Amino acid sequence: MDTRHHVFIAGATGYMGQRLAERLIASGHSVAGLVRPGSENRLPTGCKPVAGNALDRTTFSSKLAEADTFVQLVGVAHPNPGKAREFREIDLKSCQESLAVAVTNRIQHFVYVSVAHPAPVMKAYIDVRVECEDKIRSSGLNATIVRPWYVLGPGHYWPYALKPFYAIARQIPGLRDSANRLGLVTLPQMVATLASAVENPPQGVRIVEVPEITAGK
Repeated sequence: MDTRHHVFIAGATGYMGQRLAERLIASGHSVAGLVRPGSENRLPTGCKPVAGNALDRTTFSSKLAEADTFVQLVGVAHPNPGKAREFREIDLKSCQESLAVAVTNRIQHFVYVSVAHPAPVMKAYIDVRVECEDKIRSSGLNATIVRPWYVLGPGHYWPYALKPFYAIARQIPGLRDSANRLGLVTLPQMVATLASAVENPPQGVRIVEVPEITAGK
């Protein structure tokens, strides 16, 4: 039985996308990445470039070829509370366009990076990601929704200073659930989780929370 997948990644030149594409290619999967014209050289070796605009489905809907898996990673870089408008113009819009393309092309599995919630901060960001989750459920697609909180990696190391506070919070019954749900995850853990999601498509919608992400290698 052929267990290889044909994966289309929206956001393949980004923080997680490049690393995920590399891992999937190394595992023998066929990978294509949506890129802006002129950015093809940012894709890892072996990743097929598909020129298009993540905010306009008409620029790439006819280019998915034999893809069976769609990974949606497009979003505002370094999200913060001051980017509420960008979350709706980029994160929400790109998700809507990607979903429409996935439905049109009868994609078998849609993979989406959301955010851990509920949380006491980043309301605008969370609201958009929850809205995207609702749209995914309404689409009828088989889907994996991954909910990290903060992803530690190159350029994103400062939250390591918070690890002692997380350790203390996990010892306090009233804070334990929140500390686990809003825990820190690493970039390698996220890539491993996404790769595993691609290789293990669900029937229906599967939610992957922080404790399951941190179990990744």
